[in-house]
Amino acid sequence: MVDLRRPRRGSMAVRPRKRAKTQNVRVYWQKHQNKRVLGIAGYKAGMMHLSYIDNSESPTKGQEIVSAATVIEIPAMLVYGLRFYNTDNSLGDILTADERILKKIGTKKKRDDKTPAIEEIKDVKLLVFSQPDKTTIGKKHIERMEIGLGGKDINEKIEYAKSMLGKELNVNDVFKAGEFVDVISVTKGKGWQGAVKRFVVKTQRPKSTGKVRHVCTLGQWHPAYVIYTVPQAGQTGYHTRTERNKMIMKIGNM
Repeated sequence: MVDLRRPRRGSMAVRPRKRAKTQNVRVYWQKHQNKRVLGIAGYKAGMMHLSYIDNSESPTKGQEIVSAATVIEIPAMLVYGLRFYNTDNSLGDILTADERILKKIGTKKKRDDKTPAIEEIKDVKLLVFSQPDKTTIGKKHIERMEIGLGGKDINEKIEYAKSMLGKELNVNDVFKAGEFVDVISVTKGKGWQGAVKRFVVKTQRPKSTGKVRHVCTLGQWHPAYVIYTVPQAGQTGYHTRTERNKMIMKIGNM
């Protein structure tokens, strides 16, 4: 039941609660001084729990705790090109010479690509695509995306990117166990749901209004309109969400 005298149901930080446009989420790649790839894509395979020694600054520091963990299946990604950027616009691409890789992305002939002037280049990113057919999720179509690079200057980034052309990118080449990462993904879709499931609104008494799983009042008389913060039915799940500072507990091989 909704009561105007109690705190709002549902966080305002995650509005609007609408469907994600695509599963290839937008990532803001931060600058990094070390020469490395800054991220990789994976698919959630399941959940588990594990026990470990807490080394954070929480009250349980130094104690053995049990916590939930997410299992992510990360197939090797293929690097098919690199893309140069100015401040806002793309300056051009350089694609690999391997025709088998280009055929997977729908490009039959390699273009005559040239590196722009160093003075114009502000950033360079890897062009990669995932290989979901090598996983157990049942998906077959590849997913193309860009991945940021780290380096001291733009010359080091370009040299490192060119050395990765046509090669496979594994999770061991990007991350190590014990590192903290930010995870950006799309949540599990649940379709159109009511206010009880969507905003955890309490159910009413059976004899109060004749209804149980519904919202009582939708707002005050003055002003006489429904405020957008009132819990109502709508899309639940399939939202883009970001979780920060997740520790990589272990990296294993299938």
